[in-house]
Amino acid sequence: MNPQLRRKVALLDLHLHYEKIQDEIDTAIKRVFASKQFILGSEVKELEHEIAAYCHSDYAIGCASGSDAILLALMAYDIGVGDEVITTPYTFFATVGSIVRLGAKPVFVDIEESTFNMNPQALAALINDKTRAILPIHLFGQCADMEPIKALAKSIGIPVIEDAAQAIGAEYKGERAGKLGALAAFSFYPSKNLGGAGDGGMLTTDDAALAEKLQALRAHGARKKYFHDYVGLNSRLDSLQAAILRVKLKYLEVWSEARRENARRYQNLFSQTNLLTAGKVRLPVEVAGMRHVYNQYVIVVEARDRLMAYLKEQGIGTEIYYPLPLHLQTCFADLGFHRGDFPVSEKAAATALAIPVHPELTAADQQYVVESIEAFYAV
Repeated sequence: MNPQLRRKVALLDLHLHYEKIQDEIDTAIKRVFASKQFILGSEVKELEHEIAAYCHSDYAIGCASGSDAILLALMAYDIGVGDEVITTPYTFFATVGSIVRLGAKPVFVDIEESTFNMNPQALAALINDKTRAILPIHLFGQCADMEPIKALAKSIGIPVIEDAAQAIGAEYKGERAGKLGALAAFSFYPSKNLGGAGDGGMLTTDDAALAEKLQALRAHGARKKYFHDYVGLNSRLDSLQAAILRVKLKYLEVWSEARRENARRYQNLFSQTNLLTAGKVRLPVEVAGMRHVYNQYVIVVEARDRLMAYLKEQGIGTEIYYPLPLHLQTCFADLGFHRGDFPVSEKAAATALAIPVHPELTAADQQYVVESIEAFYAV
């Protein structure tokens, strides 16, 4: 391949994303202002019904953010001081921050190198009488290997809570994220496949009692106004976000398929270079029986930081997810972990790079991205 003339390729183009549905979004916003229902209300109830149907779950409960969704899920199981929750160190801070905020202890298990997701083979050794939940992350848009995780959890009577913040629409053996555990937490942060115009989150479950408790917990722990059964949160989803998300939910499948098509095109374009055979680049793996929705398209590369700087010079947006695993973060130093404790996560943090995969990406954009990466390694 020969590099094309320099062009601008954003990691995520929210301007183009909004432009195509601007009239529908504007109409939805006006509808909320006309109703004067700004907190919860009919828009939130309708979105909850629609998300539940989309995820094939019985209930959906809106909240203020994806971070709160994880926190509320843990609160619903009364997880707190002295309890342990198993998760991975290679994820966004909110997953582990929520565990620690409740006084519980995060117990880390390393990830699989090929998928970046929890390694289920390493779980059994971490179980003890303090283990209260397993919290796998469906990272970058592909579900964790849930069958062995759920089997282990069932054998000892603890719940599996899905961190599905990046995985709405992802599937595992024909079942969607949000239906795979006892509870699932979703994020509507603007960069997500289904992103709002600010923060927003959702929980899904098939358990009626859990759903009722979560509805109270998100509203200061009150089932009835001013009567508080729990010490909950102020984590209500606002109607403006719900109305916007209802518009965007209609297009989610189209956008997810566009992301998947972009992933297939990258596979073809990279295969036309020697980058894969030379070991310079490793592409994401879509596991058989999975539907990957590519919230991020994360490649593993040599000289990652220098490549990132070079691509920036070429006008190509990239991002590192995540540059420092959570077990090495300063705020978790008292957990006593050290560099080398989770080598696969540490290697991913040093070598992984997200390149553009958003639905508005063109074939020419992708060709330019691949040609630019090829040019970097040719120097």
